[in-house]
Amino acid sequence: MLMSRSLTILGTSVIFALTFGIVTTAQTSPSRPPAPWAKASMKAKPVTDSANLSSESKPDVGTQAASDFSSEQPLQPSAIAFPSRISQSIANPSFQTPNPLAQSTQNPVFPANSANDGAGNVTPANPAPNELNSSGNPLIFPTNPQEVDTTTRQSLTLNQAIELALRNNKDFQAARIALEKSEANLISARSALFPSLTTEFELSRDNSAATELQNALSTQNALNSPIPTEPILQSESSTNATGNVQLTYNIFSGGERSAQIEKAEKQVRSSRLQVEVTAEQTRFSATDSYYALQGTDAQVAIAQASVEDASQSLRDARLLEQAGLGTRFDVLRAEGDLATANEALTRAISDQRTARRRLVQVLGVGQKVELTAADPITEAGDWTMPLETSIVQAYKNRAELEQQLLQIDIYEQDRFIALSSIQPKIDFLANYNYQNNFDNSVGIVDGYSFAARVRWTFFDGGRAFAEARKADRDMDSAQTEFAKQRDQIRFDVEESYYTLTSTKENISSTRTNVTRFEEALRLARLRFQAGVGTQTDVINAQRDLANARGRYLQAIIGYNQALNKIQRAVSNLPDNNLFQIR
Repeated sequence: MLMSRSLTILGTSVIFALTFGIVTTAQTSPSRPPAPWAKASMKAKPVTDSANLSSESKPDVGTQAASDFSSEQPLQPSAIAFPSRISQSIANPSFQTPNPLAQSTQNPVFPANSANDGAGNVTPANPAPNELNSSGNPLIFPTNPQEVDTTTRQSLTLNQAIELALRNNKDFQAARIALEKSEANLISARSALFPSLTTEFELSRDNSAATELQNALSTQNALNSPIPTEPILQSESSTNATGNVQLTYNIFSGGERSAQIEKAEKQVRSSRLQVEVTAEQTRFSATDSYYALQGTDAQVAIAQASVEDASQSLRDARLLEQAGLGTRFDVLRAEGDLATANEALTRAISDQRTARRRLVQVLGVGQKVELTAADPITEAGDWTMPLETSIVQAYKNRAELEQQLLQIDIYEQDRFIALSSIQPKIDFLANYNYQNNFDNSVGIVDGYSFAARVRWTFFDGGRAFAEARKADRDMDSAQTEFAKQRDQIRFDVEESYYTLTSTKENISSTRTNVTRFEEALRLARLRFQAGVGTQTDVINAQRDLANARGRYLQAIIGYNQALNKIQRAVSNLPDNNLFQIR
């Protein structure tokens, strides 16, 4: 009896000492960074509302319950068995992310500290570095690996990314070029309002063989004549100057001239609207790509935290196995969970690299630049307009609708141009010409003429009416396209509005779940270390926590992307003027 009680006391002491040693090891292990999801304050500084039409400050938004995913203390490879690629990725600072859960008061679309010149042109307070701009030669064709090696790594804020996109994006540059072409076409069409004046001048030197033969015959006849006479000789060469000036003016073109000019004016307006559309789309694409990069940065940080959690579980399982309180099965389960976490980290790093290159492509920066996100992951602002007001505002602002109306007008001018081919046309012509022979004493002789010319095509085989009917059908198609575009705009606003509402609600719920699963994992570890829990409970708790972290950050990223989408759907916010395109 005494021996049994002694063994019980001894066993309890061993378990207590082992548990204390495990907890102490976990707290003092040099490979364990501070808990990445430590509790933080639930209040943050107010965020400027990027979509609000007023300048009122918004109430505080809830911050994320995390202290750090920062690169200030990078995760170190554990001594257990990291794959070499994962160890290099974890130790490489280029794969560490800034604190994605820190609060930021900077508005990502309409910064409060930017300068506005009153014409819609916003000058960022912190402009992007000029060395990131792409080369001025668009025909650069790299031929060796050194020319495409990413030797420059630059961290950018969202405002800087938008600035670079509006400066270097290829689609935006193409829209500007198309606008310049339309303006040149308008100048060409307006030239028909003026008369055309052409001149021609010719200076010639002639030495005719026929004249020389005539002179020879005249001399011979004079010699053979019984009565001597002087031969009549003609000049063998002559120098002549001739000139002609002609003025032509179309008095009446059957409506073709005015239709061509009005069509060109509509095309210029449509091209300017296309520049606006491309500018809005460029801003949207740059913002969306930036948020996507932030999402991949967060996934890398979450995967790193999961690797550390799995590493600690494996250490605990091995210590318990060595003390005789654990099984080989628990160790194998922990090793498998660590391998799975390493695989997730590898995929997250790959997605992060792809997102960085996609952002480089959208911004159109240089070939040797790699971009990283500098802004923390935080809610970008609030959308205060009701759904119905947002839809009406989108109808007023979207350039695509006005483009379709302009296209209807352009097709109408095509109809006038087609019918003008069978209308009478009246031209006025004036001609002045002169001639001067330098080998005689007559001097300059000149003349002029005036004429009015009428042309009328009575029958062209029905071509003009066929072209007019085609223009009529084009107008019908443009009207149908207008209706489709209007319905699509409403759908875009509604879809982004509903997504924005749901993701806004999900942020608070997922934040609460993160705190719950943190506590669940802590209790599961304590139970397992005390020998009353299982390794399966710890692994399930780790998996639930990793999923909760991912859902929380994706809720924030999804909210920002939905806010960006509804800003694109409504367009030209906050003052209904296009910004940053000049």
